[in-house]
Amino acid sequence: MRTKRVRATSKTVAGPDGEPRCAWCNSAPEFFDYHDQEWGYPVADDQRLFEKLCLESFQSGLSWRTILSKRENFRKAFKHFDFKQVAEFDEADVNRLLQDEGIVRHRGKIEAVINNARRAQELVAAEGSLAAYVWRFEADTPENPQTASTSPESIAMSKDLKKRGWKFVGPTTVFAFMQAMGLVNDHAVGCIMREKAAQLRRDFTKPVS
Repeated sequence: MRTKRVRATSKTVAGPDGEPRCAWCNSAPEFFDYHDQEWGYPVADDQRLFEKLCLESFQSGLSWRTILSKRENFRKAFKHFDFKQVAEFDEADVNRLLQDEGIVRHRGKIEAVINNARRAQELVAAEGSLAAYVWRFEADTPENPQTASTSPESIAMSKDLKKRGWKFVGPTTVFAFMQAMGLVNDHAVGCIMREKAAQLRRDFTKPVS
């Protein structure tokens, strides 16, 4: 089969099948699968939402490629981000994780995950679910995707999470979380997955408390 050729724009690149994808996919071969299968699709599962918030906090100051390549190691180290289990971690677990070469060994970020697991339990008790809480901050599709690193919604969510005692949840971290979990459709105009993400968002039933 002949591969269809497309004219790439500054916001898109041709994927392995010749169809346009968001330009950031070109940064690493594994980004195409992540982009096509996950990025920007709405998520209502509390454990997946908590995982993504944690991984985005670990990414701070690093590349997403580094975190993505270690994602399975992170899942193993943090009980697949079951925040009920992670909330029980103690100093011995922190020291164990600091010796784990499969993850990012940053004490502050490791301790933040444990802290945030406890805060997640409090949030679920107060709001019904993590999903019901985060989807209150759903954003409209921007006219010019991928031109900002924060949004009014990410700033508001970051501010509220910090007020609730969460750590490593700045507006940029939260916006990256929102992009990935479908709370905003930030696929580039022309990206073949933009309409798929839009349709999934239209079909999505927002969780409520």
